[in-house]
Amino acid sequence: MPFLPLLERKRDGGPLTAEEIAGVVAAFTAGRIPDSQMAAFLMAVLFRGLSTAETRALTLAMRDSGDVLRWPDDGRPVVDKHSTGGVGDKISLPLVPLLARLGFRVPMISGRGLGITGGTLDKLEAIPGFTTRLPADRLQRQVADLGAAMAGQTDRLVPADRRLYALRDATGTVPSIPLITASILSKKLAEGLDALVLDVKHGRAAFMPHAARAAELARGMVALGNACGVRTVAFLSAMDAPLGRAAGNWLEVVEAEEILAGRGPADVRALVLEGAARLLSAAGRAADLAAGRAAAAAELDSGRPREHWRRLIAAQDGDVAAYERRLAAPPAAPCVHELPATEDGVVQDVDARLVGEVVRDLGAGRFRQEDAVHPFVGVDALRAPGESVRRGEALVRIHAADEAAAQRAADRLRAAFPLAAAAPPRPPLVTEVPADAGPL
Repeated sequence: MPFLPLLERKRDGGPLTAEEIAGVVAAFTAGRIPDSQMAAFLMAVLFRGLSTAETRALTLAMRDSGDVLRWPDDGRPVVDKHSTGGVGDKISLPLVPLLARLGFRVPMISGRGLGITGGTLDKLEAIPGFTTRLPADRLQRQVADLGAAMAGQTDRLVPADRRLYALRDATGTVPSIPLITASILSKKLAEGLDALVLDVKHGRAAFMPHAARAAELARGMVALGNACGVRTVAFLSAMDAPLGRAAGNWLEVVEAEEILAGRGPADVRALVLEGAARLLSAAGRAADLAAGRAAAAAELDSGRPREHWRRLIAAQDGDVAAYERRLAAPPAAPCVHELPATEDGVVQDVDARLVGEVVRDLGAGRFRQEDAVHPFVGVDALRAPGESVRRGEALVRIHAADEAAAQRAADRLRAAFPLAAAAPPRPPLVTEVPADAGPL
């Protein structure tokens, strides 16, 4: 059937059948629908929405546009985690080896950063020699042997999403909840998962600033994931302040190493344990979330996930000796600059959006998918909300390509750290998804 009548029907708010949606995805992936027409279709979806049935059909058609991984039953559930992204969100790096040690298989397919959101692949590629380009057969062998792999999307895994995401980004149609749902879940369903945990962010630096909108997205993804045969659970987490003390690719790897060593920022550790606990509970391996958190904490503190992390690095061509040397070396950015407080006080807030924009502009992020990133620039030693600081003490440490860039970053970052005599109470980091069914 010609595409134009389908486009016009969706423009006018009419429904599409599963067969029609599958045909559209197949034709677009094969290059038979031009970008101009698909852009108009995406805009129609943004304004008119998709029903639950249409969203399910789109998700499955995108999943089936390429390979779908299959796994033998060896007693280890196949699981993954997805975060909707944020500033300083390095949770996947320590979580994956922890999950492998807890008896799961984790075929994590990750993405690159865009805008102020850092990408897991960019962080991994700051490790000497680490490759994220794994063909499906190599990824499956590694997961079978090691329990985990962390790789990028390939031309054979959900190719429809690769093309659609690039077009959504270029046409301002990213915020559609049905399109977000289909994009996320099509990739995860293609991994052949038994269980999936979703960390859905809300706050000033989140994809969904408002908690109600984040909850709507979470409910839709949970319902659809479960309807497609994957045990799917979700929680909401705050993204008003950066996660942890560091933002920037290598700097976040260093912080992930701290978590694996039993140290590191409390908020990063809490989200690592939350993701593990939710999957332990979903897989029936913990009586409740409290038991799951305790089991995950005991394993994390044993040091075994840290050893497993090095095995994962080596399996993906990383140079473990060079990695260790880089961890022990001084900061690798050409210029390191501290931003001092101009008065005594308590940090009222840390503006994650402003911090993320500065980190992006230092070169750690990108405006377009094809932009290169600098592995060593960013910020660390970030003061957290509620911390006291004395005049002259550092609010943040800036890692830049040159002195001019460091000074520009410092001038902008001062506004991110308002000081006062006392700090207001902080909202909880993690909250549950409200039970209200809500619209998709």
